[in-house]
Amino acid sequence: METVANKYITVAYELYVTEDGERDLVEKATAERPFQFITGLGTTLEAFEDQIRDLAVGEKFEFTIPFAEGYGEYDEEHVLDLPRQIFEIDGHFDSERIYEGNVVPLMDSEGHRINGTVVEVKDDTVVMDMNHPLAGDDLTFIGEVIENRAATNAEIEGMVNMMSGEGGGCSCGSDGCGSDSCGDGGCGCGSGEKEKEEACGCGGNCGCGGH
Repeated sequence: METVANKYITVAYELYVTEDGERDLVEKATAERPFQFITGLGTTLEAFEDQIRDLAVGEKFEFTIPFAEGYGEYDEEHVLDLPRQIFEIDGHFDSERIYEGNVVPLMDSEGHRINGTVVEVKDDTVVMDMNHPLAGDDLTFIGEVIENRAATNAEIEGMVNMMSGEGGGCSCGSDGCGSDSCGDGGCGCGSGEKEKEEACGCGGNCGCGGH
């Protein structure tokens, strides 16, 4: 059987984590606004892609990705006190985006875009949690394959451009650009709100099936 190097796949799913023995729904992508990605480009979690890649259209799935294969352990050292002034725009603190619980895009020293969650706003500093919101959680996906076919060269090129920042807000694939929920301050894939899409890391749907 010939193996297709890059597949264009869309899925509808619900993503659950377990809190205190109870399943908690944290993200949902519907058939109308599915999670879409192209295999082989590194835009989704490898463990997620491995489970979905060879499923047929209409096939249902349920699987759990342990946190070690998802977003890793929660690391207290990734909770940082950052100078308040780096969140200023034209000398004024950006209170519209920098508030407790919101997810905001930041840049590391090497120019890579990373996302952080605002933990607390203090007089001189802002406490930021740089762990992924799902760090330490096992991820349970329940859903159905909507589409699974060979990706076109144009689709691959478009995804690569979005991953490199040339395509604007949503680079769904680790950005299904269609997920409806990822928390209030988190994902806005498919919402058209650029800040939310950037915060989501859109390039992996809500960042959950993706990075």
